[in-house]
Amino acid sequence: MQFFDNAPRFLFFTGKGGVGKTSLACATAMQLAARGQRVLLVSTDPASNVGQVFGLAIGNQVTAVPEVPRLWALEVDPQAAAQGYRDRIVGPVRSVLPDDVVKGIEEQLSGACTTEIAAFDEFTALLTDASLDARYEHIIFDTAPTGHTIRLLQLPGAWSGFLESGKGDASCLGPLAGLEKQRSQYAAAVAALADGTRTRLVLVARAQQSTLREAARTHGELQAIGLGQQYLVVNGVFPPGEAAQDPLAVAICRREQAVLAAMPPALQSLPTDLVALKPFNLVGREALRQLLVDTAAAPVPGDSGGQPDIDLPRLAALVDGIAADGHGLVMLMGKGGVGKTTLAAAVAVELAHRGFAVHLSTSDPAANLEQTLGGALENLTVSRIDPHEVTERYRQQVLATKGAKLDAAGRALLEEDLRSPCTEEIAVFQAFSRTIREAGKKFVVMDTAPTGHTLLLLDATGAYHRDIVRQMGSTGVHFTTPMMQLQDPKQTKVILVTLAETTPVLEAANLQNDLRRAGIEPWAWVINNSVAAARVTSPLLRQRARNELREIDAVTMQHATRWAIVPLQSEEPVGIARLLELAGSQFQAQAAGV
Repeated sequence: MQFFDNAPRFLFFTGKGGVGKTSLACATAMQLAARGQRVLLVSTDPASNVGQVFGLAIGNQVTAVPEVPRLWALEVDPQAAAQGYRDRIVGPVRSVLPDDVVKGIEEQLSGACTTEIAAFDEFTALLTDASLDARYEHIIFDTAPTGHTIRLLQLPGAWSGFLESGKGDASCLGPLAGLEKQRSQYAAAVAALADGTRTRLVLVARAQQSTLREAARTHGELQAIGLGQQYLVVNGVFPPGEAAQDPLAVAICRREQAVLAAMPPALQSLPTDLVALKPFNLVGREALRQLLVDTAAAPVPGDSGGQPDIDLPRLAALVDGIAADGHGLVMLMGKGGVGKTTLAAAVAVELAHRGFAVHLSTSDPAANLEQTLGGALENLTVSRIDPHEVTERYRQQVLATKGAKLDAAGRALLEEDLRSPCTEEIAVFQAFSRTIREAGKKFVVMDTAPTGHTLLLLDATGAYHRDIVRQMGSTGVHFTTPMMQLQDPKQTKVILVTLAETTPVLEAANLQNDLRRAGIEPWAWVINNSVAAARVTSPLLRQRARNELREIDAVTMQHATRWAIVPLQSEEPVGIARLLELAGSQFQAQAAGV
């Protein structure tokens, strides 16, 4: 494989959620270790699953990977890093300031921005720690999904510039004094990222238009911030030789080859590797060793060629329960790449076809709802919470109100403050709150960003809720916060989306536990792109179907009170007719005329 031949010191794996970054990063780390190199594998994803892939507990400490000599792993835990950061800020003043002031500081430091700053601190330390040079030849970063990765990679430059001006104030959650001391570390991190002899970016995609478009966008953004040493890996490509005599396999193979032939021009000049789809789950050391080598699908022992017998509740049956309330908020959550955007569009289209007013919105920076829908539909409106757009709108609003009363010097300070990296958190939260308020009169279907982003957004929602409760609790005035709406099952239905694979199911189960701790009870699960729910004869697909049964049992018997399963589609579910077909809609017959 070209992408790890002559590998430099730092390797970054990035791409749209669910394309296989973690598996490829882990397999690459094992390959380099097998060549005699000492390797540190680091995850900076808020929803890291490196430990799940290796089948061991890693966490926020360097851990040797058993049975893989010369390989160590580390999961940067954003929450633990944030708690340590808060302790460093609050500890010195706890015995000096009144309790109510200390509580106010802790509340200010409970938001998503503090979490990101703390994780960023650890990230830059890994890039600049000279002591690591003697311990490891390579440091491999399994990064978070694209939007988070871009933000993380931009932060060293953003914070360096912000600190250089020296004009920020306490609205950035108060930790600027600590950041000021890190100025030289951030400058060194920027230099390491921009040095092509030390850093290589591996763009990971699938043979799908959406993920290749995302890779092309990422390529441009990374190149614009000075990260030009890039390689492309297209993961999970269906082997053409496996497609014979199976209509679904033939359709998938034909679709993927057409997409690869029409690859975005921006990617065509990059060194490119294709990694074949495997018949097994990519969990465990043996599976990872086989990921980067050609593996033909072996017959399943005892397999007569028949189809697994599973119950098949369709998505439309869940929509029956949603529609019964007449309005409300429906939020689809889950690991990146499991198909939340497509399923959110399918739920919205199904509700709109039943005559309900529906607002379909996304907070995922990598989503493309318009292309998924393929056209307009009566009763359906579509919007996007674009971080850059809502942040600029928020800046202008603050300048027009608070800034109107300031003199030139005060306005200049306010403008500088609004350029702080924490302003985006406030702006996105406000946009999210405005969108979900509509659910009192219509259906609002939210396609959320990948899991880590969702939890950070909920964290901001919870911090706002606690602040309002503290301010309003003694006034006797009735109030409703966004968190209260999310916690009310009559107003909000959370649907967890997964694939019938080990890691997505584990991550969805962990997300369910996190939501429950926040007082939010998930309403249903959807298993998407199930091979076991389709009709297949290909040995590779039959083996994958058999592998799915354990995960389907885990969802239906352990995790979910209600659920639906969506079969793997022979055609990409783009356009209203195919979205209705995917849902198993009673309107499917009418859809051809849409």
